Amino acid sequence: MNIGEAARAAGLPVKTIRYYEEIGLVRPARSENGYRVFAEPDLHKLNFLGRSRALGFSIEDCRALLALYEDGTRSSSEVREIAERHLTDIESKITDLQSLRDTLAHLVASCAGDERPDCPILDNLSGD
Repeated sequence: MNIGEAARAAGLPVKTIRYYEEIGLVRPARSENGYRVFAEPDLHKLNFLGRSRALGFSIEDCRALLALYEDGTRSSSEVREIAERHLTDIESKITDLQSLRDTLAHLVASCAGDERPDCPILDNLSGD
Protein backbone atom coordinates (compact mmCIF):
# COMPACT_ATOMS: atom_id res chain seq x y z
CA MET A 1 0.00 0.00 0.00
CA ASN A 2 1.14 3.56 -0.57
CA ILE A 3 1.72 6.15 2.14
CA GLY A 4 -1.79 7.62 1.86
CA GLU A 5 -3.40 4.23 2.30
CA ALA A 6 -1.06 3.43 5.21
CA ALA A 7 -1.91 6.77 6.81
CA ARG A 8 -5.64 6.08 6.59
CA ALA A 9 -5.25 2.52 7.88
CA ALA A 10 -3.09 3.60 10.83
CA GLY A 11 -5.02 6.80 11.56
CA LEU A 12 -1.86 8.90 11.28
CA PRO A 13 -1.05 11.93 9.16
CA VAL A 14 1.18 11.31 6.16
CA LYS A 15 3.61 13.88 7.56
CA THR A 16 3.96 11.84 10.76
CA ILE A 17 4.70 8.68 8.80
CA ARG A 18 7.35 10.49 6.79
CA TYR A 19 8.87 11.72 10.05
CA TYR A 20 8.86 8.21 11.53
CA GLU A 21 10.66 7.01 8.41
CA GLU A 22 13.15 9.89 8.58
CA ILE A 23 14.13 8.98 12.15
CA GLY A 24 14.26 5.26 11.40
CA LEU A 25 11.20 4.00 13.25
CA VAL A 26 9.71 2.51 10.09
CA ARG A 27 11.48 1.48 6.92
CA PRO A 28 9.02 0.79 4.13
CA ALA A 29 10.27 -0.73 0.91
CA ARG A 30 10.61 1.45 -2.17
CA SER A 31 9.16 0.64 -5.55
CA GLU A 32 11.18 1.08 -8.75
CA ASN A 33 9.80 4.61 -9.12
CA GLY A 34 10.87 5.48 -5.55
CA TYR A 35 7.43 5.42 -3.94
CA ARG A 36 7.10 3.97 -0.46
CA VAL A 37 5.43 0.59 -0.31
CA PHE A 38 4.01 -0.29 3.10
CA ALA A 39 3.51 -3.95 3.96
CA GLU A 40 1.50 -5.43 6.83
CA PRO A 41 4.45 -5.36 9.27
CA ASP A 42 4.95 -1.64 8.52
CA LEU A 43 1.29 -0.97 9.20
CA HIS A 44 1.54 -2.92 12.45
CA LYS A 45 4.51 -0.75 13.51
CA LEU A 46 2.59 2.41 12.61
CA ASN A 47 -0.37 1.29 14.71
CA PHE A 48 1.99 0.43 17.58
CA LEU A 49 3.63 3.86 17.33
CA GLY A 50 0.28 5.64 17.11
CA ARG A 51 -1.00 3.95 20.25
CA SER A 52 2.29 4.56 22.06
CA ARG A 53 2.28 8.25 21.16
CA ALA A 54 -1.40 8.53 22.15
CA LEU A 55 -0.33 7.34 25.61
CA GLY A 56 2.23 10.12 25.66
CA PHE A 57 5.40 8.09 25.26
CA SER A 58 8.31 10.08 23.86
CA ILE A 59 9.82 9.20 20.51
CA GLU A 60 12.81 7.65 22.28
CA ASP A 61 10.51 5.61 24.53
CA CYS A 62 8.61 4.50 21.42
CA ARG A 63 11.89 3.48 19.80
CA ALA A 64 12.82 1.45 22.89
CA LEU A 65 9.36 -0.11 23.21
CA LEU A 66 9.28 -1.04 19.52
CA ALA A 67 12.73 -2.63 19.80
CA LEU A 68 11.59 -4.59 22.84
CA TYR A 69 8.40 -5.64 21.06
CA GLU A 70 10.44 -6.99 18.18
CA ASP A 71 12.92 -8.74 20.49
CA GLY A 72 11.68 -12.22 21.27
CA THR A 73 14.24 -12.51 24.08
CA ARG A 74 13.08 -9.35 25.82
CA SER A 75 12.36 -9.17 29.50
CA SER A 76 9.02 -7.68 30.46
CA SER A 77 10.82 -5.89 33.28
CA GLU A 78 12.47 -3.66 30.67
CA VAL A 79 9.07 -2.74 29.24
CA ARG A 80 7.66 -2.15 32.70
CA GLU A 81 10.58 0.11 33.61
CA ILE A 82 9.86 2.37 30.63
CA ALA A 83 6.14 2.43 31.41
CA GLU A 84 6.70 3.10 35.12
CA ARG A 85 9.07 5.99 34.35
CA HIS A 86 6.47 7.46 32.00
CA LEU A 87 3.71 6.99 34.58
CA THR A 88 5.83 8.81 37.17
CA ASP A 89 6.31 11.69 34.71
CA ILE A 90 2.56 11.85 34.07
CA GLU A 91 1.77 11.85 37.80
CA SER A 92 4.27 14.67 38.33
CA LYS A 93 2.66 16.70 35.54
CA ILE A 94 -0.77 16.09 37.04
CA THR A 95 0.47 17.35 40.42
CA ASP A 96 1.92 20.45 38.75
CA LEU A 97 -1.32 21.09 36.84
CA GLN A 98 -3.41 20.68 39.99
CA SER A 99 -1.22 23.24 41.74
CA LEU A 100 -1.62 25.63 38.80
CA ARG A 101 -5.37 25.08 38.85
CA ASP A 102 -5.58 25.76 42.58
CA THR A 103 -3.52 28.95 42.28
CA LEU A 104 -5.51 30.24 39.33
CA ALA A 105 -8.83 29.32 40.95
CA HIS A 106 -7.80 31.29 44.05
CA LEU A 107 -6.85 34.31 41.93
CA VAL A 108 -10.09 34.17 39.95
CA ALA A 109 -12.12 33.89 43.15
CA SER A 110 -10.31 36.87 44.68
CA CYS A 111 -10.94 39.11 41.67
CA ALA A 112 -14.18 41.07 41.87
CA GLY A 113 -14.45 41.23 38.09
CA ASP A 114 -16.21 44.56 38.27
CA GLU A 115 -15.58 48.05 36.89
CA ARG A 116 -12.83 48.88 39.40
CA PRO A 117 -9.23 48.88 38.11
CA ASP A 118 -7.72 46.91 40.98
CA CYS A 119 -7.24 43.26 40.12
CA PRO A 120 -5.53 40.62 42.26
CA ILE A 121 -4.81 38.54 39.15
CA LEU A 122 -2.74 41.31 37.59
CA ASP A 123 -1.15 42.11 40.96
CA ASN A 124 -0.05 38.49 41.30
CA LEU A 125 1.25 38.29 37.73
CA SER A 126 3.27 41.47 38.22
CA GLY A 127 4.69 40.23 41.52
CA ASP A 128 2.96 42.90 43.62
